[in-house]
Amino acid sequence: MSLRDRRVQYETAGLDLADLDPSPFVQWHRWYDQAAEAGVAEPNAMTVSTVDSDGLPDGRVVLARSIDDRGLVFFTNYQSAKGIQIEGHPRAAATFAWLDLHRQVRVRGSVERVSDKESDDYFTDRPRESQIGAWASPQSQVLVDRTDLDARIEDVARRFAGAAVPRPEHWGGYRIVADTFEFWQGRPSRLHDRFRYVLTAQGWTITRLAP
Repeated sequence: MSLRDRRVQYETAGLDLADLDPSPFVQWHRWYDQAAEAGVAEPNAMTVSTVDSDGLPDGRVVLARSIDDRGLVFFTNYQSAKGIQIEGHPRAAATFAWLDLHRQVRVRGSVERVSDKESDDYFTDRPRESQIGAWASPQSQVLVDRTDLDARIEDVARRFAGAAVPRPEHWGGYRIVADTFEFWQGRPSRLHDRFRYVLTAQGWTITRLAP
């Protein structure tokens, strides 16, 4: 089947304003729980989009590790392409796609680093191999070949043999401080339901958008 002929009919019950929680964070957790219960792979995966110094967009899938009223947290190498882009233009968009449920959530907001304690606490809970990888990988930089990375990993493993692996200063968390959410529910004939939350001085406002 060609790409132009591939179609999926979304036969879902739809989404009404009365179905939504006043808080987009509560609503997100409601949908996340349903996605996890439905067996969606990596339900906390989100595409984080940033822009580079030339204003060109860039996107990649990362895992959300905390979502509360303060925002959406993910962890990365601060010296990676995304880290450099965020430091230069501290705004980002995140997209969750729960295709099995015909749902999508889009988020936009400013970006800030989480506290050192939050980064330390999360890093401590990571598997040791992942901790070593955070030291070994010069994320987004050119490697000669795979053996180059393997040698770096072996070097770090020897360096911390028999000891706890501390968090590198170049690795930690970012929080997207959300000011806009959009919840999208697929409907038949591409007449989907879309609701946008916008943060105002009075709190969150909700409006329906055309599909």
